Amino acid sequence: MEKIEDVTLLYEISQTLHENLDLKRSLYKVLDIMSNSMGMVRGTLTILNPLRNEIGIEVAHGLSQSAIENVKYKLGEGITGKVIETGEPITIPKISEEPLFLDRTHSRNVKVDQEMSFLCVPVKKGNQVIGALSVDKPFKESFSLEGGKKLLSVVATMVAQHVINLETIRREKEQLRRENRRLRNELENKYRITNIIGNSNKMREVFQMISQVSKSNATVLIRGESGTGKELVANSIHYNSHRTKAPFVKMNCAAIPSNLIESELFGHEKGAFTGAIKQKLGKFELAHQGTLFLDEIGSVSPDVQVRLLRVLQEKEFERVGGHKTIKTDVRIVAATNKNLEQAVDEETFRGDLYYRLNVFPIYLPPLRERKTDILLLADHFLEKYSIENYKDIKRFSTPAIDMLMSYHWPGNVRELENCIERSVLLCEEGVINSYHLPPTLQTGKESDTLPALSLEEAVANLEREMIIDAYKNTRGNTTQAAELLRTTVRKFAYKAKKYGVEYSYYR
Repeated sequence: MEKIEDVTLLYEISQTLHENLDLKRSLYKVLDIMSNSMGMVRGTLTILNPLRNEIGIEVAHGLSQSAIENVKYKLGEGITGKVIETGEPITIPKISEEPLFLDRTHSRNVKVDQEMSFLCVPVKKGNQVIGALSVDKPFKESFSLEGGKKLLSVVATMVAQHVINLETIRREKEQLRRENRRLRNELENKYRITNIIGNSNKMREVFQMISQVSKSNATVLIRGESGTGKELVANSIHYNSHRTKAPFVKMNCAAIPSNLIESELFGHEKGAFTGAIKQKLGKFELAHQGTLFLDEIGSVSPDVQVRLLRVLQEKEFERVGGHKTIKTDVRIVAATNKNLEQAVDEETFRGDLYYRLNVFPIYLPPLRERKTDILLLADHFLEKYSIENYKDIKRFSTPAIDMLMSYHWPGNVRELENCIERSVLLCEEGVINSYHLPPTLQTGKESDTLPALSLEEAVANLEREMIIDAYKNTRGNTTQAAELLRTTVRKFAYKAKKYGVEYSYYR
């Protein structure tokens, strides 16, 4: 090939690589240019997968799509495998005379008058071989294999960065896929029914109802006071349903101004109102084929209630300012802490919408009605916030447990969680004591407050609590317990007997 033709070829390849943003398309175009300029019959760009130790065809000219997708080589296998393994180019004057030539693509049914030459050069990233560029061209005595090899090596150097970028994109996509799978599995595990904490009879009823309704498409209305975990139940219903791989969209109806809630739910067209500078998709469109969780549904205004009723009945709606009817397949899970029956009587909530929402009601009991769950929840939050704050806090002291159990928890589970988080932050010991708990728990009771203790009684209570804690930590070993409290065994044993604390109970 003449030098001027070589320069023209390299210029065209350079232009193609820099102009085309689609990496794979630009590589195909490079092979087309080489076919036209070099008389190339077939050309392939192969890439090494270092994890599998396998070589695959990335782009090719003159090969079938099935060959590109299915043909694989092992490192060191065939001519291409040897080039990638050694990093040295190989030229073969006549393919028919080369025993190492595999023709795995079955594209070279060579006749005597169609003898082919084969050139293969490595594609490198620094000193590391990442692939190979190979060419088939009709055999000619006049063609310089050495010159062709040098030209092909220059082309391989030019396309190397594109190959590196392709591999980087592929790794990032695979990493994103793995991360997506990990996060989805994490969500599904996090919101399994078994991860809602509680073993009281009332919570067992809730678990049973969640398992019964999850696999259906029924509308669910979750009732209960603020802080009881309604959103957690909604999560559990979605991630245990057939819609688990579809979107789960949440919306707090009380947190959005009444003049914007319609736009948030149904979306709006450009220019529908002042400030609508572009089209916006609403929650119903975003949640298509998935689940839409409407929290605080009782706060929705009457005009929005009419449109909600239509979506629930007809499964269709229009965007604000639009005329096109949009079909939707969305499962509704609603929640409220309001008395909807009373709101219907007072005509602030539509009766027909109430009956549409109340297909499968689930009532979440307040924490004061599930006392047996308080310690389970407290232990869970203690472990959670101890890990988050890098603290080694093992348990609650007996007086602290008594205080947790006697409090009436008007803020329910949310208040309990905040209380434990605060206690963990304050605690610098291995045990949460009563004085780590908020003042509301130390003084607040739903009914009569305890009479104030005398100084002697308060000291006696503290001493007894410390002795019990010491025995718990040493499994009833009096000597070790005395050392823990930095006193003598005689004094410790005397106090333990005085307060009726038996070491054998803690063994």
